[in-house]
Amino acid sequence: MTKPQIKIYDCITGEEIVRDATDAEIAQIELDAANEAKRKAEAEAKAQAKAAAEGKLAALGLTTDDLRALGL
Repeated sequence: MTKPQIKIYDCITGEEIVRDATDAEIAQIELDAANEAKRKAEAEAKAQAKAAAEGKLAALGLTTDDLRALGL
């Protein structure tokens, strides 16, 4: 497996450096990817729970606006 590449661009000089990522940078990239996957899974679960709750309210003939009007 090839290592990820890091590109550094100096805006003042216009110099561009491309190098292999260090082990610490690779670990951070993997950690960031895992955190993003976790965040997406949590957001999806929250959206599914909201849809289920709204479905239950609809079965009772209520809307989220009705609940807000009741202060819930």
